[in-house]
Amino acid sequence: MVTISLRMPEDVLNDLKRVAPLLGFSGYQPLMRAYIGQGLRTDLERLDSLLDVPEFIESLRRQGVREEVLESALAEARAVYVTSDELAGTSEKE
Repeated sequence: MVTISLRMPEDVLNDLKRVAPLLGFSGYQPLMRAYIGQGLRTDLERLDSLLDVPEFIESLRRQGVREEVLESALAEARAVYVTSDELAGTSEKE
C-alpha cells in the first residue's frame, strides 16, 4: 500500500469513525478504502461497458446507418444515462 494525505470535512470523518465499528471495520481508514474500492469498481464497470460503443457505432456506419440517426440515438442514450446517474445519486463528483 501507499500512504496518502487526504483532506475531508470534519463531520464526514466523524461519521466514518462512528459507522466503521458498526459495519465491522477495525477503524475508519479500512472503511474509507472499502468505500473508495466499491465506487471505483462501479465506475470501472460502467466505463468498460462504454468502451464498446465506438466499435458499435462504426459497425452501424459500415452498414449504412445515417449519421443524423446515429447522433440522435447517442444524444438520447446520453440523456437517459445522465438521468439514471442522477437518480442513483452518482452525478456528484468532486
